[in-house]
Amino acid sequence: MIYTLESWPWGATLCRVSESAKDISIGVSVFTLTALSADRYCAIVNPLRKLQTRPLTVVVAFLIWVLAIICAIPSAVMSDVMTVKLPNKTIEYCTPFGPKATETDYSKYKTILNSIIYYFLPLSIIGLLYALMARRLHTSAREMPGENAGPQSRSQARARRHVARMVITFVVAFIVCFLPYHVFALWFHLNPHAMDDYDDCWNILRITGFCLSFLNSCINPVALYCVSGVFRQHFHRYLCCRPMLVQRRIGLSSAGNACETSFVSTIRRSNNHSIRKSFSVQYSVPCKR
Repeated sequence: MIYTLESWPWGATLCRVSESAKDISIGVSVFTLTALSADRYCAIVNPLRKLQTRPLTVVVAFLIWVLAIICAIPSAVMSDVMTVKLPNKTIEYCTPFGPKATETDYSKYKTILNSIIYYFLPLSIIGLLYALMARRLHTSAREMPGENAGPQSRSQARARRHVARMVITFVVAFIVCFLPYHVFALWFHLNPHAMDDYDDCWNILRITGFCLSFLNSCINPVALYCVSGVFRQHFHRYLCCRPMLVQRRIGLSSAGNACETSFVSTIRRSNNHSIRKSFSVQYSVPCKR
C-alpha cells in the first residue's frame, strides 16, 4: 500500500488481515497447482483407478485451505504497523515483520521458510511429478503403437495430454510471476549490506516482483480460457450469453472392408433452456486392397 498512499491509514488490525490474506491467497494457489499435478500423475500412471470422486475433491480442497491458513498464522500474529520519522513527515507502513521481529532474526527465517513452502518445495514436487509423467508417457508410446491402439484409447491419451499441458501453463505462469518476488526477498533479508547495495536495479526488481505476484491471479483465468475448451464454452454461455454446443459421437466400425459409419449429434443450448438438435451421418468408404 506504500506504493499508492504515503502512509498506512487503517491501523494494525487491517494490517494483519491484509498480510495474512496475501499469504493465504499465495498458499491456496501453489498448493492447488501441486494437487493438480499429483492428480494428473495419478491419471496417467493409473488411468483405470477411480480417484476423481467428488468426496475426495472436497476433502483435498478443504485440506488446501486449512494448510494455507496454518501457514499464514505467523503473518496474522507478527504483522504490524511500523513508523518512520522523516525531517518533514512521519510515515506509517504495514509490514509482516513487526517491531518484535526486528529485534531477532525472524525476518530471515520467515523469508527462507516462505520461499521454501510457497515456491521451491512445491515446484520441486511438480517438476518430479512431470518428469515421471513424461517418462511414463514415453514408455507407453513405445509399448502401444498408434495403429494398434483403439480410438477410445487415443482419445483418452489426447485428453490426458491436454489437461497436463493446461496444468503446465499454470505452473509456468506461477514460476514467472513469483520468481522476482522471492529473489528480491531472499537478497534483501539475507544480505547484511542490502541497504547499502540497494539501487535502481533492485528497486525495479522489487516493484516488478510486487506487481507480478498479484498479476498471477489475473493471469490464471486468461490462461484457462486459452487452453480449456470447456471453460470457453461455459464462459461464452454465462458471461457472453452465447449458446453452448455439446457434441455426442457414436461410432460403428468393423474389421476388413466393411463400411464405417459415424453419427454426430449436436445439441445447442441457450440460457433460456431451449434446445435445438441437429443430426448428421458420415460414411467412410475403405480403400481397395
